[in-house]
Amino acid sequence: MSTTTTARRPWSLSKAAVNGALLLATLYTLLPLGWLVTAAAKDTGDLIGGRALTADTWHLGANLQALATSGDGIYFRWYLNSLLYAGIGALLCALVCVCAGYAFQVYDFPGKEKVFGLVLLGVLVPTTALALPMYLLASELGVVNTFWSVFIPSLVNPFGVYLARVFVAGYVPGEVLEAARMDGAGELRTFWSIGLKMVMPGFVTVFLFQFTAIWNNFFLPLVMLSDSRLFPVSLGLYSWNAQTRAFPEYYPLVVTGSLLAVLPLVIAFVVLQRHWKAGLTAGSVK
Repeated sequence: MSTTTTARRPWSLSKAAVNGALLLATLYTLLPLGWLVTAAAKDTGDLIGGRALTADTWHLGANLQALATSGDGIYFRWYLNSLLYAGIGALLCALVCVCAGYAFQVYDFPGKEKVFGLVLLGVLVPTTALALPMYLLASELGVVNTFWSVFIPSLVNPFGVYLARVFVAGYVPGEVLEAARMDGAGELRTFWSIGLKMVMPGFVTVFLFQFTAIWNNFFLPLVMLSDSRLFPVSLGLYSWNAQTRAFPEYYPLVVTGSLLAVLPLVIAFVVLQRHWKAGLTAGSVK
């Protein structure tokens, strides 16, 4: 008696099914942005009546004009505040993280791994749990309701230090640093002229992550600030949205302001995506 066996074909999804799933995921992701684009061109009546996706009426110009004149143009002051908080804060934070990651990877000092473990513990602590201690500390220093109460905490990012160490390990060969030292370069010169340039993809990646985090930060400014002139755009739009029940005319302002608030993030990722993509593959080639 003979038995015949047939080789079982390994299970796999067809290309059409995979592409279809990716297309659905893309549409699901872009739907809120598409709604925001069309809703920003609607007036109060269309938004309240649920006609945000219709294409029959467009009031984008009027909404932008109202946004620029409402509250003596305070929205663009919020916008400038967010650019300062996120732009300068992310730049300095990325520099601090790269310096710390470089030091942890390149140098040996007593208790290095224990200190690095404490940095990793900082990743596990949610930022909302730190808001009250930071407020009490800022109150002791007398900087509550000032620019510095939001700016200074944005310079610290434990996860950025961890990423920077991974990038330094993947991008900066020890032989290159040793050759620079043999040529007479000091440690600071070696870092600025060689180490920082070689780890620039990691620097850009940390910058993008921190820029997004600061730009979207809401809870810390809510705790620290009471002067509306210091609000970032996220907190400013929240304050307007809280008034929409009593003043429905704020609806178009909130939606149009939200659309403009997305633009810096899109521009940053599009302009820096080449460095960002290179940075994400740093750990895979180690």
